[in-house]
Amino acid sequence: MSKTALVLGGGGFIGGHLAKRLKSEGFWVRITDIKEKHEYWDHNDICDEYVSGDLTDPNVVDKVLTLEGGFDEVYQLAADMGGAGYIFTGDNDANVMHNSALVNLNVVHYATKHGAKRVFYSSSACMYPEHNQLDPDNPNCEESSAYPANPDSEYGWEKLFGERLFLAFSRNYGLNVRVARYHNIFGPQGTYDGGKEKAPAAMCRKAVEGATEIEVWGDGSQTRSFLYVEECVEATLRLMRQDKFLGPVNIGSEEMVTINELAQIAINLSEKDIKIKNIDGQEFIDKYGFKCPLGVRGRNSDNKLYREKIGWESTATLEEGMAKTYKWIKKQIKLK
Repeated sequence: MSKTALVLGGGGFIGGHLAKRLKSEGFWVRITDIKEKHEYWDHNDICDEYVSGDLTDPNVVDKVLTLEGGFDEVYQLAADMGGAGYIFTGDNDANVMHNSALVNLNVVHYATKHGAKRVFYSSSACMYPEHNQLDPDNPNCEESSAYPANPDSEYGWEKLFGERLFLAFSRNYGLNVRVARYHNIFGPQGTYDGGKEKAPAAMCRKAVEGATEIEVWGDGSQTRSFLYVEECVEATLRLMRQDKFLGPVNIGSEEMVTINELAQIAINLSEKDIKIKNIDGQEFIDKYGFKCPLGVRGRNSDNKLYREKIGWESTATLEEGMAKTYKWIKKQIKLK
């Protein structure tokens, strides 16, 4: 009999790519997501069974984690989240904390009850303390810097709680968990408009749409690193399938760029004469009706621990990943 995997949040961006990889490896794959279907993947390519359901409902989680003998691999990627415009305005804080916490509480309980053999939890770099990310040139995102805790968003606080929850179930109930902190994962088959998109997709979309300028929130000197989604999947599977280390550990790129530099990559790919327009302060408030959501000044993955424990690192460059993402978004916009 083939191995079995459950991807919670498999109707989303990273979950879809992960499920596709698992199916290509010969796994029998069940996806559960609040979405009725994956927006960009054909279900036959990513899973054997797609269950649409709300994971805040314990009955749904009980049902989808039920499998004779228990799932070989369970991946918990489901969360209430989005880009800066969703996470940092404050308007969605209650839903982000309430919904994601309920999902995680349900998942650890029923994964333990139904004998899941391995469970992966996707945390986020957003759980790192704000005070260590004020210098855009030298942010500290080493795993050991997580405490004393001071995330800059309720999303980050909930992710930190999630880490502790899964690791507590590991200690007290023997749940075999792995925990990773994702750093700005991007690529095709993901949201690129509507307010929940991440910066690389937003920049590509703006460049494709061909305006004379690309709007960048803030002064554009804030820094980030971005990891291409296929590299993220590879790193996730390598962490999941080794037995020496539970985590938490960073999964991200160490290729740090400013947001203006990210926008310029998208402009270069478009081969158009597009200028960068930075918007902040009162001008931003007048246009959007809320304060410009910027997040921390600097964030870059620190991969020393992953290299030490797992012995692997990503090789794809940001420009290579952006080229693939730009091409895909351009095709999607043409199809509309």
